[in-house]
Amino acid sequence: MGGSSQQFRYWMLILPAVALMLIFYVFPLIQVLWISVTEPVPGLGNYEELFTSDFLHKIWWTTARICLLTTALTVVLGYVVAFAMAHVERQQMTMMMFCILLTFWLSVLVRAFAWVMLLRTQGTINEFLQFIGLIDRPLRLARNEIGVVIGMVHFMLPLAILPIYANIRTIDAKYVSAARGLGGSAIQAFLWVYLPLSRPGIIAACMLVFVFSLGFFITPAILGGGKVVMISEYIRVAFEETLLWGKATMLSSSLLFGVFLLLAIVGRFVDLRRVFGSS
Repeated sequence: MGGSSQQFRYWMLILPAVALMLIFYVFPLIQVLWISVTEPVPGLGNYEELFTSDFLHKIWWTTARICLLTTALTVVLGYVVAFAMAHVERQQMTMMMFCILLTFWLSVLVRAFAWVMLLRTQGTINEFLQFIGLIDRPLRLARNEIGVVIGMVHFMLPLAILPIYANIRTIDAKYVSAARGLGGSAIQAFLWVYLPLSRPGIIAACMLVFVFSLGFFITPAILGGGKVVMISEYIRVAFEETLLWGKATMLSSSLLFGVFLLLAIVGRFVDLRRVFGSS
C-alpha cells in the first residue's frame, strides 16, 4: 500500500513536466514529421530528394565540412583555455571564467556584425596586416567559409571550454607526477596520462559544439553573405520565402534524425552518462 502511494506521488510530481514536454515538444515534432510526408502530396517524395538532389548534396556537404572544421578548431582552442584555467591561481581563474561567461550575455547578432567589421576588406584585421607589411592586398576573410568558421568558433568556444574545464579540474595531479617519476617527460606525461583522463570532457565538448553547429543560423547567414548556404539557412528560405514546407520539414526531420544517429553511434563506444557528468 505504501509503495503504491509513493509511486502515485512520484507520477503526480513529474506529470506537469511530462505534460509540458508533450505540448511544447512532442506534439510540434509530430506535426513537423506529418507535414514532411504529406506536403505537397502524401508519400516519401520529399525524402527521395535527399538521395537525388545534387543541390541538397552540396548543402549537406558544406554544412558537414564547416561543422567538422568548427568543432576541431573550437575543441583545440577550448582545451588550451581550459588547461590554462585549471593551472592558474584562483583569482586569475575567476577573471577568465568571467570573460568566458560574458560572451553569453552578448547578442549573437552583435558578435556577428562585429566580425563583419573586423574581417571585411577594409576591416581592422586587413588594415593592420597591411600596415605591418605582411600582405600587399586585402585578404578575403568575409562572405566565405573562412569568415563563417571564424564567427562560429568564437561563438562555440564557451561550449567547449566549460565541459573540458569541468573534467580536467577533477584530474589528480598525482597521476602526472607519478608518470614523471617513472621517467616520462612532460610531453609524455601529458599525452599518455593527462590527455586520456580528460577524454570525457573532450567528447562532451565535441558533441555539444558539433550538434549546435549543425543547426546554427545567424552567424553563417551574416558572415557567409549569401555565398555560404548551410542547411539551417536553406530551411529558413524554404519555410519563409519559397513556401516549400514539405521540403523544409523533411530537412528539419533529417537533421533531427542525424543528431539522434550521432548520439547512438557515440553511445556505442563511450558511456554518455559518464561523459555528461551523470553517475
